[in-house]
Amino acid sequence: MKYVLVSGGVVSGLGKGVTASSVGVVLKACGLRVTSIKIDPYLNIDAGTMSPFEHGEVFVLDDGGEADLDLGNYERFLDVTLTKDNNITTGKIYQSVLEKERRGDYLGKTVQVVPHITDAIKDWIESVAVIPVDRNEGPADVCVIELGGTVGDIESMPFIEALRQLSFSVGPDNFCLIHVSLIPVLGVVGEQKTKPTQHSVRELRALGLTPHLLACRSAEPLLQSTKDKLSQFCHVPINNILNIHDVPNIWHIPLLLWNQNAHHSILQQLNLLSNATPPDLRQWTKMAEAYDNLTESVRIAMVGKYVGLTDSYLSVVKALLHACVARSLRPSIDWIAASDLEDDSAKSAPEAHAAAWETLKSAACVLVPGGFGDRGVKGMMLAAKYARENNVPYLGICLGMQISVIEFARSVLGWERANSVEFDAQTPNPVVIFMPEGSRTHMGSTMRLGSRKTFLKAPDSITSNLYGNSEYVDERHRHRYEVNPDLIGTLEEAGLKFVGKDESGKRMEILELPSHPFYVGVQFHPEFKSRPGRPSALFLGLILAATGKLEAHISKHPNGS
Repeated sequence: MKYVLVSGGVVSGLGKGVTASSVGVVLKACGLRVTSIKIDPYLNIDAGTMSPFEHGEVFVLDDGGEADLDLGNYERFLDVTLTKDNNITTGKIYQSVLEKERRGDYLGKTVQVVPHITDAIKDWIESVAVIPVDRNEGPADVCVIELGGTVGDIESMPFIEALRQLSFSVGPDNFCLIHVSLIPVLGVVGEQKTKPTQHSVRELRALGLTPHLLACRSAEPLLQSTKDKLSQFCHVPINNILNIHDVPNIWHIPLLLWNQNAHHSILQQLNLLSNATPPDLRQWTKMAEAYDNLTESVRIAMVGKYVGLTDSYLSVVKALLHACVARSLRPSIDWIAASDLEDDSAKSAPEAHAAAWETLKSAACVLVPGGFGDRGVKGMMLAAKYARENNVPYLGICLGMQISVIEFARSVLGWERANSVEFDAQTPNPVVIFMPEGSRTHMGSTMRLGSRKTFLKAPDSITSNLYGNSEYVDERHRHRYEVNPDLIGTLEEAGLKFVGKDESGKRMEILELPSHPFYVGVQFHPEFKSRPGRPSALFLGLILAATGKLEAHISKHPNGS
């Protein structure tokens, strides 16, 4: 196994995940099979219990793993299906070591960070690296490892030591280190400064790791004098100093690496030049350039709880991008804080309230994504009601589906106090209930998680036509509440139709409003399986409906053909 380690220095948030994904794209374009591992040094077992404001979205994997959003980047860029073990955290490592200690596996020895924690990290990396992730048998050729955080962080020290040991044990021909760093420009001087990167590389070398390539983040392309200085003081050949400057869209990053012959430097370091083919990035180039040349756009109102940090909905944003590009459109996302739509906001923040409603009414479609807790729920219901009553295309995902059921029960059935027991445990009309198998005492990994089958019950429904599969679809889930199966009959008699259910037929997965051009709610998260060039069927349906082309598309592509 060949390893490419991507580390970061100076500051966090430089785009190590996109860099690691782009390295994978370039190596894959050279005919190599690539897998990925993300190391997160935090103590949480996984990202499942963290607020989106803390760490961005929680990306759900096929096997139910709740992972860092960078695994979403890997899956979308490399078109692979990763497992929960591809996301390593300090919590997982310590948990595994302490479980062994309790079983007596260490034979009475003193359990220490070195060697027991570092050995556990190495064993985890080596065992996960050989798991096939690309629908082919056998291990990949290269494993790209992203080390989260910044060199020098206390919490990442055991991982850096483990990776130092790994680089020594596998040998120099099987290990390549790419260090991502920042080249700032001070406003007063206007000069590209290399000193922060020099210090970062010095820190890394002091810990026993020497970078083979530098990936320098900057607003503008690096000057030759800057590259010369970096090469001289960081002991990196000048041809191995890569510049990742700001680009119109992230699909250009693999092309940036390719144009700077990054693949040649990496393959040379890994002694893979004889195994690789010349990189074929024609399709990737076409995709990146096509997006740059798009002129028409579609306005999408995103009504959510966490709009203050767009990474909270990263996969939703990417799924909208994929769907829009498939229709030669640019997505124009209008972020609306759900609480700004509420009546209380009209009194406390009238300007924000008026602006939110103006934005909502100007959009071509409405999307309400997932979330937890009761903040902003009333605003989401108002958005769903507006879309339903005004024939505006609507897609509700997870909580967004439950919101549409609650709003329908209140407005159409007249159940004024209809609610989810998540928001009102005493509601007389619990249209959304806690799932029987859920845990009320533990929060981590206790939801209905991962890829599950949803059986389509109405072949003539919009959803069935978009998916092009008359039997079932396989999508990823993340929820602990569900539509109350005892009230389905009443809801359907009033006009709401549940066209997708689980294998038991009792858990509602997809709803539609037949009298509406496009009013769809899904309990699952279709955004997690959307890929460039293969957009999610439901996101594509939303964009088609928003541009008035859904009926023509379905007529032209019956059953998604």
